[in-house]
Amino acid sequence: GLRRKRAVLAVLLHFLDTYKGLLQEEESAGKVIKELYLLIMKDTSLYHELEDEIIKLHQLVETVELKVADETPPPNKQVKPLFRHFRRIDSCLQTRVAFRGSDEIFCRVYMPDHSYVTIRSRLSASVQDILASVTEKLQYSEEQSARGDALILVTMASSGEKAVLQPSEECVFTTLGINSHLFACTRDTFDSLVPLPEEIQVVPGDTEIHRAEPEDVANHLTAFHWELFRCIHEVEFVDYVFHGERGRRETANLELLLQRCSEVQHWVGTELLLCEALGKRAHLLKKLIKIAAICKQNQDMLSFYAIVIGLNNAAISRLRLTWEKLPGKFKNLFRKFENLTDPCRNHKTYREVLAKMKPPLIPFVPLILKDLTFLHEGSKTLLDGLVNVEKLHCIAEKVRTVRKYRSRPLC
Repeated sequence: GLRRKRAVLAVLLHFLDTYKGLLQEEESAGKVIKELYLLIMKDTSLYHELEDEIIKLHQLVETVELKVADETPPPNKQVKPLFRHFRRIDSCLQTRVAFRGSDEIFCRVYMPDHSYVTIRSRLSASVQDILASVTEKLQYSEEQSARGDALILVTMASSGEKAVLQPSEECVFTTLGINSHLFACTRDTFDSLVPLPEEIQVVPGDTEIHRAEPEDVANHLTAFHWELFRCIHEVEFVDYVFHGERGRRETANLELLLQRCSEVQHWVGTELLLCEALGKRAHLLKKLIKIAAICKQNQDMLSFYAIVIGLNNAAISRLRLTWEKLPGKFKNLFRKFENLTDPCRNHKTYREVLAKMKPPLIPFVPLILKDLTFLHEGSKTLLDGLVNVEKLHCIAEKVRTVRKYRSRPLC
């Protein structure tokens, strides 16, 4: 009996330790585990040999704060703003913390005249919930809704591309593009929607990047991306691949890191194209290549990849005079970077370099998702009604590499 109880405790401890970040979302799982926990606590006096395991279990249950449907609601917690929906200066100063579907955020929803309302909403809120909050803020009357003037929620990109969101869609905040915003309007005013003025009129100017040292920029990128990478739960990788568009509530932290990667790519191209003077532009190109080199030295392969991809953009590649003014040493260095990011032979060069690195490191996360997608779509999960255990083992092994990369803290 003691051996069996110890085995059950070992499984429960491992389960709680692995899924403690997600169990708060599942009411049914919380109820079952709490019932099991109470039964275990009743046996405490009978099995003194299990005292160490029971103490660890007690600590884990307290840490997880399991959610059960019939319990009294927890006290109001502090809102954790989603960094991309606030001013950049605010986002850089915020401490990175993991997001769950029940977390509350602030978000701006714009009107056709570019005025906006700031709403407080759950990360997992549906379009219908968001519109209800906007309607309440605007004191939108029921008479207008009855006349067919009901509000719709629209995503608007800086390019002018727009799409109407369906009322049942959830987790809208994590699926927005890097230059996208939410607009609430009636169907009559949908065609008149235009992007925000600051996104259309880009004024060339002397930005901070020209005065900053490459080491400072690279170190800040690494520190910021490490915090985002550290917040991603391993299960998010599996959920992203298995559920695709449906699992956004569980993959919020992963979505933010992918979005950040796109932001860095666009930032690199934008800074170069906004620089009008040829000499200054060539100096900035040299500085960006140096930043990429330091990111690689910091083992921040996400920032490294994003900068190199940004410099490989067609709009940057065509700047012939700028590339000609670049010193030969930096031209050769950039060629090496291009070879390292070359996707030929399934990114063979990059994988060889990554294999030689020791943690802590930040990998190029999109490539991990590509490998997981290949494993998932390359073989069936069920074969003749039985679980394809070999496939799941391969996926688990790939996800374990994420744990290895984060096994040591970043200095």
